[in-house]
Amino acid sequence: MSEINLLSTHPAAKRNYEKRAAEKTPEIIRTAKKFGKDFFDGDRKCGYGGFKYDGRWKAVVERMRQYYDLPDNAAILDVGCAKGFMLHDFKEVMPGCTVAGVDISEYAIENAMDSVKTELKIGSADKLDFPDNSFDLVISINSIHNLFPDRCTKALQEIERVSRGHSYITVDAWRNEQEHENLLKWVLTAETYMHVDDWKKLFPEIGFSGDYYWFIAD
Repeated sequence: MSEINLLSTHPAAKRNYEKRAAEKTPEIIRTAKKFGKDFFDGDRKCGYGGFKYDGRWKAVVERMRQYYDLPDNAAILDVGCAKGFMLHDFKEVMPGCTVAGVDISEYAIENAMDSVKTELKIGSADKLDFPDNSFDLVISINSIHNLFPDRCTKALQEIERVSRGHSYITVDAWRNEQEHENLLKWVLTAETYMHVDDWKKLFPEIGFSGDYYWFIAD
């Protein structure tokens, strides 16, 4: 178990926290939590503001391949895969690998990349429909914190269960009060977020042994 930022090559987004806080009405939050077209490809105030492939994940994928010393035929699961961008890049970097993805969004799966669409299915992180020890690497980027605490805990245990080697997650967190305030202004869909020390305490308590890092609103 290690705290490591494997996403450091990913471009940092510019966030206007005050603007988001002013726009974040109960209706906007309800719309975002449907994880439909408005969340992925609608107005920025509802979510991503256009969730399109641009290749930015390829450097992250290559770093993961090297860091975990994955074999060419590794089996990889993305929990919260959205449209499958990272899995597409894994197939580009490691053509012999097998991939699978799970997401609760019907819209994301229906609009997934053709290269991996057949490997993706609708499902929740707290009930992964795979046997024990199925994957060499399980990743979940900014996803499981969208579950309430009891289900988020179960999702961590499910990730542990289906991994036979490595796992890597990122979750909403803060290190100081300013980051806490920014996070509360920004989040639309997260239900579980806490200080980094509390996450670190939780992981061993519930049996999660994977690597981790944070979404920090700094």
